[in-house]
Amino acid sequence: MDKPTLRRHCLRIWRTLEREALAQQLVEVLLPWLAAGGFQEILLYHPLPHELDLLALRERYPARYYLPKVAGEELSVHPFGPLAPGPYGLLEPTTPPVDPGVLELVVVPGLAFDREGYRLGHGKGYYDRFLAGVRATTLGVVPEALLLAALPRDPWDVPVAHLATERGVWGVR
Repeated sequence: MDKPTLRRHCLRIWRTLEREALAQQLVEVLLPWLAAGGFQEILLYHPLPHELDLLALRERYPARYYLPKVAGEELSVHPFGPLAPGPYGLLEPTTPPVDPGVLELVVVPGLAFDREGYRLGHGKGYYDRFLAGVRATTLGVVPEALLLAALPRDPWDVPVAHLATERGVWGVR
C-alpha cells in the first residue's frame, strides 16, 4: 500500500478509536518512564483532532515543556505559553523560539508507527527534517491499533528511538 492510501486507511481507524481514553492510558504509561529517564526539557505537540492529547502530562509530570511551530519548511521549538492558530489548523505557541539543543525528549505524534520506530505522518516532512538534526531522545506515541508491522519508507524518513502505546514503552533502536 502506498503512503497516501495508507494515510487514508489510518485516518479511518483513528475515527473509530476512543482517543480520550487512550490518551489517559498513555499518560499513565508514560509517567513512570519519564521519571525513570529524569527528562526535564520535553517537546510535546498540540494535537490535531485525530491525535492523542497528551497535554495533561504538564499537570502530572514536572518539567519544562515546549511545543513545535511550523516555520517555513521547518519546525521551531517554543516554550509552552499562549497559543494562536497556525497553518494546518494547529494551535501554535506565540513565545519566542529557543535552541532545540535544550531538549532532552521529543514526543512525536503520527498517523501510525511501525515496530522499528518509523512514522507515517501527513506527508509534509516537518518531523523528519526536525528529527534528523535533534540530539534529544525521541519517543513516538501511537495507539496499539496503529502500531503496524512495517511501513513504506523513503530515504529521508527518520525513526524514533522509543515507542509508547497504551500497553507500554520500549526502545526500538
